[in-house]
Amino acid sequence: MKNLLRKKGQSGFTIIEVTIVLAIAGLIMAIVFVAVPALERSARNTQRKNDASNLSGLVSEYASNHAGVLPAQYSDMSSLTSGQHWSIMDTTPTLTSTIPGSGGAYGSTTQLVIYKGATCDPQTGAITSNPSDRSFAIGYQIETTGDPENACAGD
Repeated sequence: MKNLLRKKGQSGFTIIEVTIVLAIAGLIMAIVFVAVPALERSARNTQRKNDASNLSGLVSEYASNHAGVLPAQYSDMSSLTSGQHWSIMDTTPTLTSTIPGSGGAYGSTTQLVIYKGATCDPQTGAITSNPSDRSFAIGYQIETTGDPENACAGD
């Protein structure tokens, strides 16, 4: 019967074929719109972790060059940093001796915070006090689908 409806030499797509193609294209677009933001967030989080690790190395280098004494303020490390290390941060790292308590400030997704006299538990992301003057932890936040999560790095 289909052959009876088509005239000789006439070709084209049926409405069902066009609908199927559009549905597949729509599905591919939906997958892309869901996957791309997650990939970008993951890349930013990886960069934050690398920045925290680099900063940890810089603080350790400063301490080894200054008889084990940690820098008193971030500007003390200006000879070690040129700003090139902080590709994701809008602001420079800050130094503080106040250890975050419950819900304390871990910096933000755009800032790293160096806590003097502290240690980092990388498994839980918790920063705790350490009586040693030579210990430090670096607090920052990583992006999630909900609220940012606290993370840390340190010596």
